[in-house]
Amino acid sequence: MSNNLFVGIDIGSSKNVSVFLDDAGQRIGKALSFANNYEGAESFMASLVQIAKPRLPITISIGFEATGIYDWQLKSFLFSHPLLTEFNPKLYQINPKQIRNFKKIYPDLSKTDNIDAFVIADNLRFGRLPQPVTVDYSYFALQRLTRHRFHLMESITAEKTRFLTNLFFKFSNYSKDAPFSNIFGKASSAVILEFCSPEQIASMPVEDLAAFIAEKGKNRFSAPINIAQELQAIIKLSYRLPDPLKESVNFILASSLGTIRMLESQVKAIDKTIERELKPIKHTLLSVDGLGPVLVAGIIAEIGDISRFHDHAALAKFAGLWWKQHQSGNFEAEETRLAKSGNKYLRYYLVEAANCLKIHNTIFKAYYAKKYAEVPKHQHKRALVLLARKLVRVIFSLLRSKKIYELPKTN
Repeated sequence: MSNNLFVGIDIGSSKNVSVFLDDAGQRIGKALSFANNYEGAESFMASLVQIAKPRLPITISIGFEATGIYDWQLKSFLFSHPLLTEFNPKLYQINPKQIRNFKKIYPDLSKTDNIDAFVIADNLRFGRLPQPVTVDYSYFALQRLTRHRFHLMESITAEKTRFLTNLFFKFSNYSKDAPFSNIFGKASSAVILEFCSPEQIASMPVEDLAAFIAEKGKNRFSAPINIAQELQAIIKLSYRLPDPLKESVNFILASSLGTIRMLESQVKAIDKTIERELKPIKHTLLSVDGLGPVLVAGIIAEIGDISRFHDHAALAKFAGLWWKQHQSGNFEAEETRLAKSGNKYLRYYLVEAANCLKIHNTIFKAYYAKKYAEVPKHQHKRALVLLARKLVRVIFSLLRSKKIYELPKTN
């Protein structure tokens, strides 16, 4: 007969609450409240050992919700504590959404830390759990860097959105019709910041404007006169900004662009650090044409030990790259939405990698084109996500086999 101990921990920033259940779902002792620090964790450990030792041999399962950084220290503490080596417990980091849904089978429960810890423990008892978590410090430093880069990129995107909002006040038609391929490029930025108003551009001799554009673009434009003419044409269509607003809007645009440049410089710096941290980790993902070290690092840092996943479908589900079926009777929906319930960092780096592969890898480029042509709407998003899903299969195979990527054989 199995002898199990299920331990649910509700983790908070300063205090944790744990509940112990046996195989029948009966509580063992009272709920234990302990501080979320080293001393509190030691007191929890003493209670856990006191409960477990008289029940040897025993299988211990410890579960807690994913709570960002708050659970990491306790997870690391439990994973490496010498008193737990003889019990070899399994640690489960459970999606809070799963706990909320599981709690619905108990309609009479209230919302307290004690109850939440009980629900987590009971969820462990019922099963249908994610893979047990491990603590691998070789990946953690890299993961902190790649996640920080993710947030930097989010900040750049948000700041660019704010910049374009304010740009509409100054040049209402600029972001839509500008003759520059990159609105945030040097020549375009100079046009936006160095002219106080659209009227200045419209009244400037076209030859002088062309010379200005050529200088700011470091003479990389083949026909700056054409750009100048097009720029003056769209400027004439823009609304005129009232004089009292000009100084404020120009200041905001300059400040916002400065923030973007600063964030971009931070990304360049962190990319170098990420490349350095990736080098000691053995892998073969860089053998795939189109994959660079930063994207590979973001993928590897989130996957960690590939043996945690029994197949590529499990890895895809971990990344949130799977689709829920919508079927009832004889009806089956033609469109199904991406689940997006997995690891958002891994999903981001996989999709970014797919975006590079569709440009730089002939095999993936052809697959993207095929999927793009299959449907009349959402072509790009659908094809890109399917390409990312295909990449998951390749990554799983390479990490498992430790072999170099080889192009598929053609008949």
